[in-house]
Amino acid sequence: MRRKDRAQSREFALELIDRCTHGVMALSNREGAPYCLPLSFVRVGDSLYFHCARQGRKIELLRACPQVCVTFVGEDRPCFQAPAMYSTWFQSVIVTGTAREVTGPKEKAEALRALCEKVTPDHMEAFEQALAGSLPVTAVWEIQMEDISAKAKLEG
Repeated sequence: MRRKDRAQSREFALELIDRCTHGVMALSNREGAPYCLPLSFVRVGDSLYFHCARQGRKIELLRACPQVCVTFVGEDRPCFQAPAMYSTWFQSVIVTGTAREVTGPKEKAEALRALCEKVTPDHMEAFEQALAGSLPVTAVWEIQMEDISAKAKLEG
C-alpha cells in the first residue's frame, strides 16, 4: 500500500466487510484474462461465502483458477476542500484468497442461513421453506481469506 497513512486495522476491515451488502470478485482464466462480478458475500470467521448457479462462466473460471480477489467499498463520497482541493472520502477492503466449492449440505445450509440473516434479517421465517427448494440447485462457494488490507480517507 503506497499511502501507509490511510491503512486501517484488521478489525476495521472485518467490520466493513460485515456491513457491505456486496463485493466485487475478480477472477482470471489460465491465460490471465480478468473477469469481475458483483456478488453478495457473508463473512463467517476467516471465510467469505457466496451463492450462485451451479453452472456458468464463473464456475468454470473458479474450477480452473481458484485464486480470487474481492473488493468491498464502504463509502465513496466526493469532497471539495477550499480553496482548490478535490478529493474523495472512502473506505475499502481488498481480500485475496482461494475459493472452493462447498459440497456438504450442512455447511451449504449454514452459509446460506448466514447470508440471509445478513441481508434479510427481518424475513427469516421463510428460510427453511426456501432452503428446501433451493439447496439442491444452488452452488455455495467459500473463499478462505488469506490476505486482508483496508484503506480509508476519513472525513476529519
